[in-house]
Amino acid sequence: MKKRKMPLRKCVGCGEQKPKRELIRIVRSPEGEVSLDRTGKAPGRGAYICDQEACLLRAIKTNAIQRALQVELSQEQVKILLERLSNES
Repeated sequence: MKKRKMPLRKCVGCGEQKPKRELIRIVRSPEGEVSLDRTGKAPGRGAYICDQEACLLRAIKTNAIQRALQVELSQEQVKILLERLSNES
């Protein structure tokens, strides 16, 4: 049998490449709403982070999420992302 190729994605927080299934997708919907997408199938522009709060904090601090999603995040949106990441972990 042929070996199946695993898609790799890069964490915007730490820059480490990992299999897509090990990362969490942050998505900006066509309406402009930013949220976590555990399934990886929500429509919109996406960026990937590790399942660690440290990676999310580093990505926010360096504006990597804003650059990847091409959107300005408010403090309220950042707070919601942090809460959802810690609740869903």
